[in-house]
Amino acid sequence: MVTFHNFLDNDNVNVIEERGGIKIIEYKKDLSVQPSGAVTAYFASEMNVRKRQAFIELKGSSYTTSAGAMQWMAGSVQAAADIKGVGDFLGKALKGAVTKESTVKPKYEGTGFLMLEPTYKHLLIEEVADWGAGIVLEDGLFLACDSNVQLKVAARTNLSSAALGNEGLFNLCLKGRGLAVLESPVPREELIAVDLDDDQIRIDGDYAIAWSSSLDFRIEKSTKSLLGSAVSGEGLVNVYRGTGRVLIAPIA
Repeated sequence: MVTFHNFLDNDNVNVIEERGGIKIIEYKKDLSVQPSGAVTAYFASEMNVRKRQAFIELKGSSYTTSAGAMQWMAGSVQAAADIKGVGDFLGKALKGAVTKESTVKPKYEGTGFLMLEPTYKHLLIEEVADWGAGIVLEDGLFLACDSNVQLKVAARTNLSSAALGNEGLFNLCLKGRGLAVLESPVPREELIAVDLDDDQIRIDGDYAIAWSSSLDFRIEKSTKSLLGSAVSGEGLVNVYRGTGRVLIAPIA
């Protein structure tokens, strides 16, 4: 049996989001700063720049994380590399190379607790099934997910325009049912969720951090002609068409 003291009952710790066996905790203040950094730490806390961690309770279940994300684990929890052989390793190495994600993502299973490394990024809990066929992520957003969730590669529909727009050709896609923890550049309160029903949205820049895999994602001219795009000052834009959801941040 594992019992925690001075953890969730600590006055400096807030649980800001909870879903299933996942808790997102946030430290109100950084209490371990040196005198030379105290002023910076104070104003950082006032402006919502705070350390956050994902705390996962395992009840005979398993979670897959990005490489190096584990800080500590307690109870009967075992860690293993989710590799089934040489062929599987080579396939995951290729997937990691094209999606810019870690090649091997460790899996933690059993009964107990898993704490992930602290970060100043904002952490989101998403149910993958809520996104329909799957959720496509911008590079660097994946932190952890239920091991029942499938990690796939989503290729850009028109590769030539992706290269022209200086965009990556591939993204990580989560499919199936289960919870996922994402690292976001902004808090949930600043994210705009756009639901499309056989429609489209055009975005000038890398503001979309996640979108449904059912959407056709292309990079196109902002107007019908290159000259018109140049005159308008917009150039190329990201276009999402079809039925699904797009999550938009106010900063790229």
